[in-house]
Amino acid sequence: MNSQATLSRELALRIGLAARALPDTDAKRLLSVLTDCIGLPITEEKIVGINLKTLKTALAGEFLDVDEPLLTHALSILKSGLDTRPAAQTQQAYVDGDMPGSVRIACASNDGINVDGHFGSCSQFMIYQVSADEARLIDIRNPDIPKGLEVDDKNVFRAELIQDCQVLYIASVGGPAAAKIVKLGIHPMKLPGIDTIADIIDQLQTVIAGTPPPWLAKVMGIDATNRFRFEREATG
Repeated sequence: MNSQATLSRELALRIGLAARALPDTDAKRLLSVLTDCIGLPITEEKIVGINLKTLKTALAGEFLDVDEPLLTHALSILKSGLDTRPAAQTQQAYVDGDMPGSVRIACASNDGINVDGHFGSCSQFMIYQVSADEARLIDIRNPDIPKGLEVDDKNVFRAELIQDCQVLYIASVGGPAAAKIVKLGIHPMKLPGIDTIADIIDQLQTVIAGTPPPWLAKVMGIDATNRFRFEREATG
């Protein structure tokens, strides 16, 4: 009995984490889909047997419009043990001016390691200051609306939370939400699949050290003359 109770708690937590990895999905919605997939009771053995096609087409195609990389990631969360969850990263101090030529980025994440979050439902924004040769985790921001606070638009609330960032990396975002992000001067970068934050930073550092595109050069504070030189080099 105790073993079964423990298993139920673990599954409930994993279902909650998997739901957060999907756009506009809570645990109740995901439970409905899983019940249609495998029936009740929901057990460890049944979840292991779910494949991507089954999850995508269950409940009359409830998740048909969800990007496959997100569904794949959610499925991996459902099937993985709690001990595989990554440890929290350590934040580092940062004062404006510490890293000349750097940019501030936000990464929508559920596990603190991967860019695996949908803008409207990720559990945290990992904030990094990144230059060509250094990267610091300077903040971790919880995008959940505090109890008692009335918010007219959840997406605007989330965008304003990262308004000091120049770039946002996300696994998924809706069109209206993306427009609100851009309006605040943040450049959204939707990834084609789930990437680690470390890989994203490596890629960004390569671009910063090489020939940054005009929008990024502007963010870095490179003047118009040098931006023109970068463009000539890129096309020459």
